[in-house]
Amino acid sequence: MTAFSRLRSAFFRRDAVTVARELLGKTIVRRFESGEIKRFVIVETEAYLGEDDLACHASKGRTPRTEVMYHDGGKIYVYLIYGMYWMLNFVTGDDGHPQAVLIRGVDNVIGSGRVGRLLQLDKTFYGEDLFTSERLWVEDSPMLEQYTTAPRVGVDYAGEWKDRKWRFIAGK
Repeated sequence: MTAFSRLRSAFFRRDAVTVARELLGKTIVRRFESGEIKRFVIVETEAYLGEDDLACHASKGRTPRTEVMYHDGGKIYVYLIYGMYWMLNFVTGDDGHPQAVLIRGVDNVIGSGRVGRLLQLDKTFYGEDLFTSERLWVEDSPMLEQYTTAPRVGVDYAGEWKDRKWRFIAGK
């Protein structure tokens, strides 16, 4: 497989909806503790667009958990759910405007918890910079032009925001 260049900051310093759509087909590169490097094509994402978006963690304001979302795009935001699954998000947008994209699927692994397990994520990834990380980064590759949109998953509490079709799924 030909390696492409690492995505630069300008890619992530845009709104989460645009980044979520354009991440389809990009490649997550993970260097594991053993030194082994594996590449995974992103096939499903979800966008979370700031404090007004009631499905976004930032809707509760700036907290120790959400702090990294308030930084410039290109940082890793991980959090634990059900005491066992680390969710991988990429911070987007500009400093002070919290947004992120949840990675819901790579290759044939669908489900954000499964992605976290596959990548062997833990809390040490929180705040890591995608541009300088030696453990996890995103490489440019052709965007998948065919995709469908759907409402986000697991955000029934978010009122009208739960119906936003900000989940992007590769294929027809």
